[in-house]
This record gives sequence, structure tokens and C-alpha cells, in this order.
Amino acid sequence: MVGFNMNGPARDRVMRLIQEKDRIENEIREQNAILETNNVGMNDPLVDAEGYPRNDIDVYKVRHARHRIICLQNDHKSLMKSIERGLAEVHQDLLGSNGEGPSVNATTSSNGHMNGTSSGDSIPHVVGEEQAFAVVGFVSDGSPADLAGLQEHDEILQFGSVNYQNFQDISQINDIVVHSVSQRVNVKVKRGANTVIMTVVPRPWQQPGLLGCHIQRKT
Repeated sequence: MVGFNMNGPARDRVMRLIQEKDRIENEIREQNAILETNNVGMNDPLVDAEGYPRNDIDVYKVRHARHRIICLQNDHKSLMKSIERGLAEVHQDLLGSNGEGPSVNATTSSNGHMNGTSSGDSIPHVVGEEQAFAVVGFVSDGSPADLAGLQEHDEILQFGSVNYQNFQDISQINDIVVHSVSQRVNVKVKRGANTVIMTVVPRPWQQPGLLGCHIQRKT
């Protein structure tokens, strides 16, 4: 689960945030299951053509699930920002306790767990020779991409089996997404001076598409 062994308040705070993030993601899945059971999404009408509540769905449960999903998505986005800030604090603590800083090879996965190994305490590492071949545009709230942790302006270093060396066009990414529905796809991105590795699970959701984000060739 964790690729660094340092104990301290900053690390403990990050781990608590990650646990809360996991809990929120589980509840979002539970609430989405309610919508799926009723064969509705976030925006489908709850009244019939005459303005009466639909009798083919549990209107009360659907309304409650939609409200909870919106609240949980907001909480999730806030937690992701807090986790990122917390990781930066841990990084600073490590640099402060080791003059040259650690040799790092750790990452953050889509479920918020950090993994990897290092010659010391490790957190998301500085990008070396890898080159980005694509850039993430907008990311829709509550989408598979959003839940995985993808952010606008992330520069993609690897998407599944595609990297800078074998990349030809965006259709390669589209093919991976289409053939990986409900399967885990490892994605490595450059964010600022760090790389972050996450796991994206393409799947149908409330809006068209399987990811809920725009990816374009890096120019």
C-alpha cells in the first residue's frame, strides 16, 4: 500500500485522507448502483409527460442518490487536492531529514494508495528521461477519469501500452479505452515536476464516453 516508511504527522494525515477518499469512492459506487437499478442517470426526468412522478422508478431513492453523488463528488475533489498538498509536505519533510533527498520510485494509484520502492523514503518522483506525447484537456466531474485522479493539463507519459516511443496518433488511446471497459488501465502523467501513476477504469457513466475527459496530442 505505502512506498515510504517515514513516520510523522504529515504522513499520518495523508493516510487518513486516503482512507476517507476510499470511503467516498465506495459510497459513490453504491449510489450509482441505485441509479443503475432504476435505469436512470443524473439528468433523466423523474416525471412523466403529464408532470406526475414516474411510477417505473423509486423517485425518492433516485433523488436522494443524485443529491449524495453531487455532495460526494465535491468532497472527493477537495480531498484529492488535500492529498496532493499533503504529499508535498511529506516530500519537504523527507528533504529536510536527508540532505540530498531520497531516491524515489513511488507513485499514487487511482484508489489513492501509494506504491513503489526506493532506496529511502519515497513519494511521487521527479520526471527523468520520459517524454509526454499527449495532454489532458477538460475532465468532467464524477467521470472515471476524475475519480482516477486525472487533472486538466496533465501530460501523459504512458497510457496502457502506449508511450512516447510507440505513439502515433490518439486513436491508439481510444482503442485501449474501448477494449478495456471495466478493466484497469495504468496511466502515468507528468504534473509539474512530478510523475503520478494512477489506474483508470473505463466504463459507461452518466454522460457519453467511457473516460469523461479530453485527451489530445501534445504539440
